[in-house]
Amino acid sequence: MSSEITNYIGYAASVFIVLSFILKDLTKIRIVNLVGCICFVIYGIFSGMLWPVIIPNAIICFVQIYHLLTAKKK
Repeated sequence: MSSEITNYIGYAASVFIVLSFILKDLTKIRIVNLVGCICFVIYGIFSGMLWPVIIPNAIICFVQIYHLLTAKKK
């Protein structure tokens, strides 16, 4: 993938993460943050396997999915 597209994915990830801090509804926060973390994982992969970016964001993805799924059951 071209470095320009990779950079746009990184910028999009940053926008989603910042947006998640602006929202008030917890479900929306988790969904927007999840999208941002997925973008960061993709960015880390296409930027040459940046493990310090990939690992924490992948973990946060699983945490967000877990909380979204458990919140739906309640």
